[in-house]
Order: sequence, then C-alpha cells, then structure tokens
Amino acid sequence: MLSRLLPVLLLAFAALISAAHAREAPARHIREVAMSQLPREARETLALIRAGGPFPYAKDGTVFFNRERFLPAQPRGYYREYTVSTPGARDRGARRIVAGGDPRWSGEYYYTRDHYRSFRRIRE
Repeated sequence: MLSRLLPVLLLAFAALISAAHAREAPARHIREVAMSQLPREARETLALIRAGGPFPYAKDGTVFFNRERFLPAQPRGYYREYTVSTPGARDRGARRIVAGGDPRWSGEYYYTRDHYRSFRRIRE
C-alpha cells in the first residue's frame, strides 16, 4: 500500500513546492545610482535616516511591504520607507528612499522617483 502511495505523495509535495516558488517571484534586476547623482533632497533624507531622524513626515520609517516584489525578498518589516521632499509639491510627492536592514549602520538603500514603480540601489 505504501509503495503505491509514495509516488503520489512525492508528486503532490513537488507541486506544492513549485507553487510556493511561483508566488515568490524574484526581484527584477535593479540598476544602481551613485549617491552623488541623487537629488540634493535625497542625500539629505539619507543623512536623516543614518542619524535616526527627526523626520519631517509622520509616515517616515514605516514598513514598506514590497508587495510588487521589485526589491529582493526579505521578511516583513525588513524594509522601511522615507519621504524625499519634492520642491513645489503640495503633498509628500512621489520620491522615496526605501532602507533595508538597519538603515543607520549597514543597511541597503533604494531610491524611487516614481512612487515605487522603479528602484535604483544607492551606491556610495
């Protein structure tokens, strides 16, 4: 009996593994941007992140969920988002820095100028 069930169980297990991997689509290739090429406001925001604040917007430092999976997969809470002010904007604007890990010490940083539709990893 077990010898007949084993192949069926193995196929079912393989299907579950395959489905799980399909849901975890890999992050797209992310281009880099040198810190010197960022807008002044982005460099100022990065300095605030490293200093631990204070931040001008209440949403700064909140969890970024990476729902579109544009960034490398990480556990929930790994990424935090911060506003990069946009001169002339009447609201927070579209520019953000998303920090991963411990942003003050050895974190990774991503810049988006189009409200999460694309990212560039900040190279220092």
